[in-house]
Amino acid sequence: MPRSKSRPQSKTEPAGLRFLCEAEIVSGLKDIAAAELLARFGRSVSLLDKARPEELPFYFDGSLPDLTALTKAASVYLVQHYPIPRPQALLGHQHFTRLTRLISTVRSMHPAGTFRTFRIAAAGSDSSVFRRIKDEIATATGLIPQDDEGDLLLRVRKADIHRDGWEVLARLTPRPLAARAWRVCNMEGALNATIASAMIELTAPRPDDRVFNLMCGSGTLLIERLLRAPAAVIGGCDSDPIALRCAADNIAAAGFAKEVDLFEMDVADLPLPDACIDMVCADLPWGQLVGSHEANATLYPLVLREAARIAAPGASAAFITHEIRLMERVLRDCADVWTARQEVRVFQGGLHPRIYVLERCGA
Repeated sequence: MPRSKSRPQSKTEPAGLRFLCEAEIVSGLKDIAAAELLARFGRSVSLLDKARPEELPFYFDGSLPDLTALTKAASVYLVQHYPIPRPQALLGHQHFTRLTRLISTVRSMHPAGTFRTFRIAAAGSDSSVFRRIKDEIATATGLIPQDDEGDLLLRVRKADIHRDGWEVLARLTPRPLAARAWRVCNMEGALNATIASAMIELTAPRPDDRVFNLMCGSGTLLIERLLRAPAAVIGGCDSDPIALRCAADNIAAAGFAKEVDLFEMDVADLPLPDACIDMVCADLPWGQLVGSHEANATLYPLVLREAARIAAPGASAAFITHEIRLMERVLRDCADVWTARQEVRVFQGGLHPRIYVLERCGA
């Protein structure tokens, strides 16, 4: 994957319409996020090396609003470098003018009134210096400082992409990209949409796939599958009618009500014919917010065997769970029907679940 290995040395923004940006990445998904950037924007993107797995800086010479359509990044920021010894210097006329222009650039991407409040994330953000910076920003922009849930997020840090000075990062959207607009109904323990999008990508989706989502919950995997590519047939099941109503609401909000079939079914005994599915997926219960460890010990073997029954030879599967030992034991027991192709450790809700990408034996 092509990357620029050199660190930026310019102390001003790149000339013309070339922007310095940084994508915030779910741990474990950096390569997938980088691939999406390159696939969508090609030569308009120049990736920069950075060791942290949650950060992906890049130069971009396209239209900034296009970056808000990314599905594999948690958030995207516009980055501005300041050759200053400490944040207090941001209050100087030249630097503060650049800072307010940075804010204006982000605000101009959205309808008027989208941003009403702002917050600053930085070490020492409660200090007197940052209180002064917040007051000056409020006076210059009309935005109201709000420490917890400000619409416009500014991050201030010691230079990390550049060699010295400080950097200010302005998030391009009022909420993280993972907070999808289609999510009108939420459920406790719902799968992060960015992770769901990555799970779909790992199955190499095709428009002729027959797709089935076991234990579909609020419909996240179904929606992300159709956002990525059409499907010949797509459906999901859950034993909870409340979850199915939630999924139906989200699917309708995403514009896919006519494409998806939802069923109330027992996942261990599906009324589906053998070998009828090309891609099966599930956010398995983790035994914490959903399910229990005791119940999972019985459920997981049943689910993987039933998924294998409905999967055609060579079909793909993507499962995510935090029950790592249980899942690995069940996969060993199911080696006659499933071949493990990939395992990706990610981060969600303070935990490190794993995505398991499988292939149905017998191709």
